This record gives sequence, structure tokens and C-alpha cells, in this order.
Amino acid sequence: MKNIGIFFAEGYEEIEALTVVDLCRRAGIIISMVSVTGERKVTGSHKIAVEMDQIFEEVDFAGLDMIVLPGGMPGTLNLEAHAGLMARVEEFDKAGKYIAAICAAPSIFGHKGLLKGRKACSYPGFEKDLDGAEVVFDSVAVSDHVITSRGMGCAIDFSLAIISKLCGEAKATELAKAIIYQ
Repeated sequence: MKNIGIFFAEGYEEIEALTVVDLCRRAGIIISMVSVTGERKVTGSHKIAVEMDQIFEEVDFAGLDMIVLPGGMPGTLNLEAHAGLMARVEEFDKAGKYIAAICAAPSIFGHKGLLKGRKACSYPGFEKDLDGAEVVFDSVAVSDHVITSRGMGCAIDFSLAIISKLCGEAKATELAKAIIYQ
């Protein structure tokens, strides 16, 4: 069974994060909501507090197939400021393991030089931070082991792209049909 860690910092975008959690769990993927704050409860940019499954120090990164970074402000800045998480993102990239980010969070990959020669997208205005990328304006860009998306309105597309990569296109299509997504 596939395993994803989705990382939450204060000020994350709730819909971007929780859509991934919900749809991936429906697809049978084990997904852990991980706090980088040291606290079990993390509050999003719209003041919705959510109880996490783990804190960063408890994560078994060797058991993860993908790292997912939701956007939102100041959530994206807070994720990028977490040195331990950034080291793991870079390790996953070097190993060719999946990394995914939505909204402002793809800027983190750009700042780290992880988008060079890859297609990528982000929330409007953050394209300048996608260093070295071929910027596209699709709802989701999948380039090798890197998945990026534009924002809250693309959260279902982003989630289905993740499911497609980890479980296959047929599973993603089946789930899209089950949730009446067209």
C-alpha cells in the first residue's frame, strides 16, 4: 500500500490540504497529516484548526512514497522555513521519489532548484519563483516525479494526479466518477 506524508504549517490553505487527504484516503492510500509546528493541532489560513496524525519528528520518511506540500499563506513560508522538511524534500528529489506542491508551495521547489527543465505551475504571481521551470498554466503539471498545481480551485485535479501516479489512471478515473467530478 502506498504512503503519503502531507505537511502542515500554521497558515496552510485548508481546501488544498484536506482535499488531498480525503481523496487519497478514499483511493486506499495511507496518508499521514504531519505537523511541522511541534503541536498536534495546526490552524489554517482561514482559522480552521485540524488535529494531525503525527508531528514531524515522528515520521518514518523511509516508508513514504510521496511528500505533499499544501499552499496558503503564511503556510508556504512556514513550510519553507522548516530546515528538516526542506532536507527531506531535497532527499526525495535526489532519489526520484514523488514530491508534490500546490498553490504558492511550488515556489519552494523553485527556490531549491528542483524544477529546472521541468514543467511546473503555481498560484498566479508565483511563477517568477519557479526557477528554471517551463511554466505552464494547466491546473496540474506532472513532470517526472514532481507534481505541481495552481491553487484551491485545482485541488481535486491535484489530488487525482497524485492518485493516478501512485495507484494508476484507472483508480483516479474510478474515484473521479464516484465523487461526480467531471
